[in-house]
Amino acid sequence: MEPVRIQKFIAEAGLCSRRAAEALITAGEVYVNGQPATLGQKIEAGVDKVSVRGKAVKAQAQPKLALVMHKPRGVVCSNSDPHADHTIFDLLPREWARLRLFCAGRLDKDSEGLVILTSDGDLAHKLMHPSNLVVKRYYVSLKEPFPQSRLRQLMRGVVIEGEQLKVERAHLVNPKADHASTELDVHMHHGKKREIRQLFTALGFEVRRLRRYQIGALRLKGIPLRGVKQLSTKEIASLFAVPRPPPRDGPAHAFDEN
Repeated sequence: MEPVRIQKFIAEAGLCSRRAAEALITAGEVYVNGQPATLGQKIEAGVDKVSVRGKAVKAQAQPKLALVMHKPRGVVCSNSDPHADHTIFDLLPREWARLRLFCAGRLDKDSEGLVILTSDGDLAHKLMHPSNLVVKRYYVSLKEPFPQSRLRQLMRGVVIEGEQLKVERAHLVNPKADHASTELDVHMHHGKKREIRQLFTALGFEVRRLRRYQIGALRLKGIPLRGVKQLSTKEIASLFAVPRPPPRDGPAHAFDEN
């Protein structure tokens, strides 16, 4: 869960208004992990222990649920971004917009595809922790054809600013006679910020379009652009399932579904 300012946390817990919470903090009546709180201090609900006048404050109870969204390009995965015109939370239907949700694995503003939104911190941790090896699959469209002979470079990776960037698997989609294609299917278990874009840029290729089409065994197919649906227990479990290998040539309409 994203850190929040402590006065906001107290207000959302229903204890008092945000302004009254600020007064309590200034008066020295709010503690975080046994230490006096400060105005503007950020805490993580469920991780940091907050008390007001000696009584523990817990986050307001809300239903645990998971949603999947077909994120369009041009929208950021953030609860609040002063530099963004729109966030994915602006696209939520009314019945879910009132809930405090967060992204369990983001996509950058220029990318599209599957994004999981949840109010369940444990689920988010499982999805994002590298030890769980949740497979994420992407279609990558490049401005110039990528030769088959360089696929091993994608899996071997490159080091940028001390970080190893790589994909676990990669193959060409609908390669031409010269064994090259502008479209690729890549698989990752991890996913640092803009990692795929940085990796291709480092190899001399510009990404034209990037779509995450699968997480675990859950696929994008059937979810319209900007569409949102609540995941069932079975669908949540599918996020951690080992997916079946896709066809070697991939679907010809990979970037033309919507």
